[in-house]
Amino acid sequence: MRLSERTLGQADSPITAAYDLLELRGPGGGDLLDLAQAAPLYPPAPQVTEHVLRVARDPGGGRYTDVPGLPQLRGAFAAELSRDYEGVVGPGNVVVTAGCNQAFSLVASALAGPGDEIVVALPFYFNHDMWLRLNGVRPVYLEPGPDLMPLAADAEPLITPRTRAILLVTPGNPTGATLGPDSIAAFAALAGRHGIALILDETYRSFRDTGAPAHRLFGEPDWDRTVVSLHSFSKELAIPGYRVGAVVASPALNREVCKLLDCVAICAPRIGQEAAWAGLTRARQWRHERAAEIAGHRARFAEVMAARPGGYELLSLGGYFAWLRHPFPGRSTMEVVRDLVVRQDTLVMPGSAFLPDDRGTLRVSVSNLGHGMIERFADRLSR
Repeated sequence: MRLSERTLGQADSPITAAYDLLELRGPGGGDLLDLAQAAPLYPPAPQVTEHVLRVARDPGGGRYTDVPGLPQLRGAFAAELSRDYEGVVGPGNVVVTAGCNQAFSLVASALAGPGDEIVVALPFYFNHDMWLRLNGVRPVYLEPGPDLMPLAADAEPLITPRTRAILLVTPGNPTGATLGPDSIAAFAALAGRHGIALILDETYRSFRDTGAPAHRLFGEPDWDRTVVSLHSFSKELAIPGYRVGAVVASPALNREVCKLLDCVAICAPRIGQEAAWAGLTRARQWRHERAAEIAGHRARFAEVMAARPGGYELLSLGGYFAWLRHPFPGRSTMEVVRDLVVRQDTLVMPGSAFLPDDRGTLRVSVSNLGHGMIERFADRLSR
């Protein structure tokens, strides 16, 4: 059979490539520090687990939901966003998806087609870049400004008649860099002037260093003419395998999203939706406590990395991630990552997975560093 040239021309997932490196470890390998794929170390809240068990025992617990998702989940999430962002989000603005990756894929496909362009802030989240390329959409890269923050003024010259959206991830994946409300508002104003969408991937919104609203766009009249906000419940509720996320957008865009969703999944998994509903409505204090734990990891990581162990430099830190520069300018980053696995039993992601070129950087999933592990990581960098 003949395979699609477009798919054949796309590299495999960088996550897969990173974990393939573990095969290079000898049989006597030491204790692995897995800092590649970000995943909570703790189990879901008891309230979530108990509700999931009840649903699993219910005769109707395995049925389809409506394509846009469970009404009670859409309502609960809309209410939470309205409260947390001091704005107005209704259930009709919410479509539940099988994770935030699917949310982005559906939105991108509803907005753009082959030959169109989307402005993508660097460093990108690699699945975003992969999906656009797989669908013939050209990513136009926006170089970061100071402190790895993208600037709306730098994005404007990149907009052409083929541009359909600007894409931002905040807090960033891979850098953790977190845009402030004024910066996000500037991007929204830019997108509005040009009649294009502003896509905000807010997967790590609850892992910021402030309880203030991430932005105030939901308080603007007609915000949904421009803003598309993407969300995940995986990290916040410790349910990554349940695959549940959300698109927050206009009813008009959501109608197109639902056409695509009906084709690829019909609906997000019911059990994941039930888990998300329980987490939103019954585990708010638990969520705050877990976010505080991750904040503690970040603070300790910054303290330890201030000494630049082994010459590694901390460039940015936020959300779940740290972005480091390695001290070997003459070597490819993938070589450095391979040596860290083979010689120091430490797995991180090469920064080249998130960039169009190699800039000597690494992504570290700080969320994976439990008690005492940050010091062990620094010691391995030093060695």
